[in-house]
Amino acid sequence: MTGRVAFVGAGPGAADLITLRGARRLAEADVVVWAPSVVEVECVREHARPGAELVDFSRVTESEVVEVYRRAAASGQSVVRLHAGDPATWGGLREQHDACLRLGLEIEVVPGVTQVSAAAASVGRELTTSEVAQSLVLASPESAEHVRELSAHGTTLALSAPAARADRVAEQLRAGGYADTTPVVIAYKVSLPDAVLVRTTLGELESAVKEHKLYRSTLFLVGDALKAPVRRGTPIGDEPVRQPRASKWRSTRATGAESRSEAAWSAVHDLQETARSRWARAREESGADGAELPIARSLAEPAEPEPVDAASPAVPAPAVDSLPGQAGSPEQGAPEARKKPPVAAARKRTVSVQASTTPRKPAPARGKKPKRTG
Repeated sequence: MTGRVAFVGAGPGAADLITLRGARRLAEADVVVWAPSVVEVECVREHARPGAELVDFSRVTESEVVEVYRRAAASGQSVVRLHAGDPATWGGLREQHDACLRLGLEIEVVPGVTQVSAAAASVGRELTTSEVAQSLVLASPESAEHVRELSAHGTTLALSAPAARADRVAEQLRAGGYADTTPVVIAYKVSLPDAVLVRTTLGELESAVKEHKLYRSTLFLVGDALKAPVRRGTPIGDEPVRQPRASKWRSTRATGAESRSEAAWSAVHDLQETARSRWARAREESGADGAELPIARSLAEPAEPEPVDAASPAVPAPAVDSLPGQAGSPEQGAPEARKKPPVAAARKRTVSVQASTTPRKPAPARGKKPKRTG
């Protein structure tokens, strides 16, 4: 039995912005390694199974995390390392991926929605445009000291840095060539209910950060591609906010009848329950007979039929409620009774005929034939 580790992107924050595959891997996991400071608790509470072991990544050392992977390799456990946003962006994926590879674990990387793309979507702007900016520069918190060099490209810049150092960031952006009129988007906890999303300029960056009392790690999007749209001569950001019309979703949330829309979550919940039940059943079967536990079996893969012992007496199949015409319904009966001669089957075959829309020409009048005499 081989253990496996899945590096899953949790998305920018909201629990419903994780991918379907990421939610499925969380539902199958025996151990979830995550940092509550960067990944919302609701994401784990919503998708992980109740009996999963939770490991706070911020409270353990790197060697202790490797020990979790080593234990998974020895006992055949399924581990999910949950990353904020996307594992390939500012997540430290390479070191952990190589450590799991040395331990002989099955490895999977599930991408996620980045905070950069979520922030750009929130303001309705693309980060690269052919007229203004044709490239995007991603700057991690470790590269914040090199903002001046990165700003020299003059394109769209996405920088993750502590908001408490906004004055230093603004100074380096100016030194790199950005003007005070350059648009800046400040995004904090994007996609969450308490998100802070501010559209400002480089010259007003420090005052905007102080006004909203931001000091923790914040995403800054800088560049002319983020310029606010203009409608009727007034920037949209300065227009009064109109309340949306009441909808079924809003009324459901307001009354507390349901915690989320059934239509939006039914598919995800079905995938989660199927993954949990199959994973638990496979582990029980593996523990009972010592067989190897299947790894990451597809949900669409049908279950293999159990072998039938020819010497054992036949056991009648239990009654199954099914729709008319489906296999196993009372109308179909036994296999022998369902077989019909090909002639009879051909008689019952229906042919679909499409009526013509062309009006039929009236037939010419026929004269009466004269009677024969003689």
